[in-house]
Amino acid sequence: MQKLPKIPESEWLVMRVLWSKGPLTANEVVKELTGKTKWKPKTIKTLITRLMKKGAVKFEKEGRKYRYYPAVSEAECVRMERYSFVRRVYGGTTRPMLAAFLEDAKLSAEDISELKKILEQKEGE
Repeated sequence: MQKLPKIPESEWLVMRVLWSKGPLTANEVVKELTGKTKWKPKTIKTLITRLMKKGAVKFEKEGRKYRYYPAVSEAECVRMERYSFVRRVYGGTTRPMLAAFLEDAKLSAEDISELKKILEQKEGE
């Protein structure tokens, strides 16, 4: 597994655009985020540059334009964030985290059934 870059919350917004619609030019990323943030175009372009320096984003040159695309998968980044959260907040232990989430969640019978299936699969591993 490749070493994944640390992506702060602001950069996640840019990555989500690229994961869902990339490759895009910087101006297309700006257009996608307009109205969703109060950032100026220069700020968004700075975030793209930061992501490139971290290795999270790459580009293809297309004439005089650059098209940016994710160099890391969304699933791997989400997994890394999940592990980081469990380590920071719950000391690396999953059980208390799951218990806390379940206590606070409003679950339908279908949700509970699906969770039981997941636990049964885990028990069989």
